[in-house]
Amino acid sequence: MADADVIVVGAGLAGLVAACELVDRGRRVLIVDQENANNIGGQAFWSFGGLFFVDSPEQRRLGIRDSHELALQDWLGTAGFDRPEDHWPRQWAHAYVDFAAGEKRSWLRERGLQTFPVVGWAERGGYDARGHGNSVPRFHITWGTGPAIVDIFARRLLGNTKVRFAHRHRVDELIVENGAVVGVRGAVLEPTTAARGAASSRNTVGEFELRASAVIVASGGIGGNHDLVRQNWPKRMGRVPEQLLSGVPAHVDGRMIGITESAGAHVINSDRMWHYTEGITNYDPIWPLHGIRILPGPSSLWLDATGKRLPSPLYPGFDTLGTLEYIAQTGQDYTWFILNARIIAKEFALSGQEQNPDLTGKSVRDVLARVRAGAPAPVQAFIDKGIDFVSAHSLRDLVSAMNTVPDVLPVDYATVEAEVTARDREVANRFTKDTQIASIRVARNYLGDRVSRVVAPHRLTDPKAGPLIAVKLHIVTRKSLGGLETDLDSRVLKSDGSVFDGLYAAGEAAGFGGGGVHGYRSLEGTFLGGCVFSGRAAGRAAARDV
Repeated sequence: MADADVIVVGAGLAGLVAACELVDRGRRVLIVDQENANNIGGQAFWSFGGLFFVDSPEQRRLGIRDSHELALQDWLGTAGFDRPEDHWPRQWAHAYVDFAAGEKRSWLRERGLQTFPVVGWAERGGYDARGHGNSVPRFHITWGTGPAIVDIFARRLLGNTKVRFAHRHRVDELIVENGAVVGVRGAVLEPTTAARGAASSRNTVGEFELRASAVIVASGGIGGNHDLVRQNWPKRMGRVPEQLLSGVPAHVDGRMIGITESAGAHVINSDRMWHYTEGITNYDPIWPLHGIRILPGPSSLWLDATGKRLPSPLYPGFDTLGTLEYIAQTGQDYTWFILNARIIAKEFALSGQEQNPDLTGKSVRDVLARVRAGAPAPVQAFIDKGIDFVSAHSLRDLVSAMNTVPDVLPVDYATVEAEVTARDREVANRFTKDTQIASIRVARNYLGDRVSRVVAPHRLTDPKAGPLIAVKLHIVTRKSLGGLETDLDSRVLKSDGSVFDGLYAAGEAAGFGGGGVHGYRSLEGTFLGGCVFSGRAAGRAAARDV
C-alpha cells in the first residue's frame, strides 16, 4: 500500500507550494526532509522576501512604466540563452514573465501576500537596451519578508489531515520500477532540537522506504556545499575562489540533485550559479561560514584588492555576474567599498529577514525610522562589530586601517587616493564623464530612490559626510541557476528528452524551472517567485497524473 499519493522531497518554499496544490486537489501528501520541524520553509524563510512583478499597482503609483514586452526583453537579454539545452529554460522564461505580468500578484494576494509600497531597483545593468538588467524598478518586498511568504503556504499544510511530514528523513535513493519513480529510500537521522539554520547531526538511527504514485524533488541547490560549488565553477571564469562565505545553511548541500541524476534524470547548466560579491562576515553566525550580503545603493566606490577601481559598469547593484567574473580574473577573492557615513546611512541595507526586523516584524514606525539620520541598527551593528569594517576621519588613516583587516594584501595609499580624488572631482558640478555619477543622478529621478535609497552626489571626502568607511567584501554563495531539466509541467526529463515517469522537480533543484530559467544571470526577486511558479506547476501536474 502506498504511503501517500505523492511524496515531496524538501520542505522549502517550492515543496510547500507543490503540497498545497496537491491537497487542494484532494491528494495525500508526504513531505520528507532531512532537517527538523524548525526548518520548514528552508532558505525562503531567511530571505528578504523580494518578488518580481511586472506593471504592478505599486509600480504605477510610483510613476514606473513597465510592460510585459519590456520585462521579457530584460529577461532574455539578462539570461543570454546560448546552449542547445536552453530549449526548456527559454520556454520557462517566457511562461514566468507571463506569470509575473499576469496572475502572480493577485494569486499570491488571494493567499495573504502583502507588499511594501516602495519598489526596489535591483540589477540595473548599465549596458545597452538589449543587455543585462532591469530597465525599471521591479523588486517588490514582501511585508513580513521571508517568514511571511513561507507562512502563506505552511499554515495551509500544518495540521491538514491529508499532509504528513517526515522530518529527519534523508533520501539516499529514488525507487525506480518499470521505468517509473515509485518512492524513496534513505536514512532516518537522529532527532535534534537544533535551531533553524544551524548545522545538524548526520548520525543515522534507522532506514526507511516510502512509496507513492509520484515524487516531487524540491530539495534546493548547492550553495551550502562549497566542494560542489568549486566542482561546478564555470570554466569561463578561470580561477576557482579559495575563500567563500555561505549565504545559505549547510543543509543546502545539493545531494538530491546528484541522487536524482544517478536514477536517470538529466541535469543541465550546472556551471550556472548566482553568488554575490558584496558579502560580509557575520559577527553572530547562525550556520558555518555565515555571510550576509549588502544590498548597496549605487554611490560607494568599488575597488579591487589592490585599490584600483572596478571598470564601468561594475558599480554597486548593477551587474552581479559581471563583477564576479572580473574579481575571478584579479587573482584575489575580495574587494573593497569606500564610502562615508552619509552613504552608509541611506544606501546600505542587508539581505535576510533577520537583518530587517522592521520589515519582518511589520512595524510601520520602525520602517519610517530608516529615513532618520544615522545607519539602521543592523548596519550599525556590523560597523561596530564586523571584522570587515574600518573607519577613519582622513583617507590616509582609512587606508592604514584597511591594511589591518585580516587576510588582505597591503593597499597603497597613493593608488586609493588617486581613485578617490578623481571620483570626487566629478561631482563638483552637474556635468560629468563618470558614468557612475551619471547613474546616481538618473537613480534620483525615481522617487523611491531619491527618498529612501540614494544620496545626492557629493565628495566622499567631504568632512560633513564623514567619517570615511571601508568595507572588505567577500564572495558569498547563494543560488544554483542550473538543475534538473523539466518541461512546463515540471516533469523531469531524461537525457534523451523523454519524460521520466512519476518524477517531478521544482524550485532551485530544477534551476527554478526547466533546469535554468534564469540563464546566466538573475534580474532579482525571481528566486522566491521561481519556487512558487515551478512548485505550483509540479503540484498541479502530479495531482493530474496520479
